[in-house]
Amino acid sequence: MSKRANRRNVHGILLLDKRLGVSSNQALQEVKRLLNAAKAGHTGSLDPLATGLLPLCFGEATKVSAMMLDDDKRYRVVIRLGVLTDTGDAEGAVLETKPVPEISQAMLDDCLKRFTGELDQVPPMYSALKLNGRKLYELAREGKTVERKARRITIYALRQLDFEGDRLTLEVFCSKGTYIRSLAEDIGTHFGCGATVAELRRLQAGMFDLGQAVTIEQLRAMDADQLDACLLNVDMPLQALPAVELQDVDAGRIRNGQAVNAESSGAGQVRLYHAGAFLGLGEMRMDGKLAPCRLFNLAE
Repeated sequence: MSKRANRRNVHGILLLDKRLGVSSNQALQEVKRLLNAAKAGHTGSLDPLATGLLPLCFGEATKVSAMMLDDDKRYRVVIRLGVLTDTGDAEGAVLETKPVPEISQAMLDDCLKRFTGELDQVPPMYSALKLNGRKLYELAREGKTVERKARRITIYALRQLDFEGDRLTLEVFCSKGTYIRSLAEDIGTHFGCGATVAELRRLQAGMFDLGQAVTIEQLRAMDADQLDACLLNVDMPLQALPAVELQDVDAGRIRNGQAVNAESSGAGQVRLYHAGAFLGLGEMRMDGKLAPCRLFNLAE
């Protein structure tokens, strides 16, 4: 019998504090093996240089991972001024170095204000975005550069934590799709000296924060029951949606893909429950019907 056949149907979300030097997929596979889980996925990559919060989804929780990609994020970044690399971070080859000009606090405040709010940001070549079926970083590794369309993002807040020498440390609260490497480079361009990311740590993703996360070292020290206890409920990222508790007959119909009558003040997506157990997502329609949208099978 194959190892795959022996894996368990594990359902839930684990918040990992990803360590330095491993890819998000490597981190995912490590935890997947520890849990002996049959199915797993993550909710947006962190570069090997980056550490911090990486939500991992197992089993039926992978159905909500796409929704979590839309979450706002919070980072702590150390930007090295005066250095430009091909990747936009310290892992890349240095392309150019320039002296860092004298930067007053007023100049820095003005810069941070300039990069706060809605912005058009050009994604870096070293990114997982695809062009004609190929990831941009694959083209970049071949020495190719292609035109990238600017994307609308939002920087909700830029907070200065430290500034000493050529190192500027910021806390960044931003929308989905924001590239911190591009932000660092743009700040370097603003001061005329270039810049690259020296350190990056994700502090928050949506409703989850780093204080809830566990490290791979902590997980390795746990027994099977302790590992399972780290899993958060599949429906936790969906708490902003209204909840509907179904009676036996309606729950059966919903499970069979049928719409049921429902009292509602408006249309929209809802969480569905029966006897306190999460069934999945439904759609409240304007005609007074509640239709199944995406059902979850949380049974072992």
